[in-house]
Amino acid sequence: MTERRPPLGAHMSIAGGLPLAIDRAVATGCEAIQIFSKSSSQWRSRPLSADEVGRFRQRVDDTGIGPNIAHASYLINLASPDPVLWRRSKSALKDELERADALGLAGVVLHPGAYTTSTEAEGLERIAEGIAQVLDEHPPGSALLLLEHTAGQGTVLGHRFEHLCTIIDLLKGSARLGVCLDTCHLVAAGYDLMSDEGYTSVFTSFEGIVGLDRLRAFHLNDSKHPLGSRRDRHEHIGRGYLGMAPFERLLRDDRFAEIPMVLETAKTGGASASSVEADAMDVENLEALRRLR
Repeated sequence: MTERRPPLGAHMSIAGGLPLAIDRAVATGCEAIQIFSKSSSQWRSRPLSADEVGRFRQRVDDTGIGPNIAHASYLINLASPDPVLWRRSKSALKDELERADALGLAGVVLHPGAYTTSTEAEGLERIAEGIAQVLDEHPPGSALLLLEHTAGQGTVLGHRFEHLCTIIDLLKGSARLGVCLDTCHLVAAGYDLMSDEGYTSVFTSFEGIVGLDRLRAFHLNDSKHPLGSRRDRHEHIGRGYLGMAPFERLLRDDRFAEIPMVLETAKTGGASASSVEADAMDVENLEALRRLR
């Protein structure tokens, strides 16, 4: 019997067109990837042509890479008390889901948002209300909406498992919602993955509060800052405060054997927009993870 192993990959650039992300994934040795389906720092998005969508999906079929996910724009803030920003965020999220469905992606990772000048409770209610309206307007497709657990900087929500549970409960346990856990964010938010006991406790807590059935993706990142820092600064695998042990535990945990795990670590940089060559740091980080797996 073939041993089950979590598919490993990295965030891939879509510079030069979406299909090139798959070519870069092949060059890097990815088994799954994350992409931005549009610019992460602009509200407006370039329409996806039928040709580009077709070529992307064909490359996925040809290579067998997947499950693949998208990360939503960083501009989206459904917790905002500003009605203009809130409505704009809703529209952008709907567009993200439409693009992900067109591309056949498994999910869209979303930062829940920051409540800024309001309260935590009000922010959580606005997030749920915004998601509810988006899901009502957008019929179910291939892509789930994946709430990302956050590091907890400032008024950003999602750094407690209870926040994610509240959003899901307010949405009446919608089957269209999942969760993405980021190893750097977990440690920054105070969840100890470094010790055997801490690792067990973290996932026992997650199972009891959110449920392991909601877990659909991992971001594998080491942390530049220590446990409980509430600072979101990613480090290369094994070079930060997590070290290698937490990644070994994750990769050998049978509960997560089919969940895609993707890097969001810094690239070497300097590649041209048309280049499909592997980034040296992606290769190094993936090799380190495969040795553990």
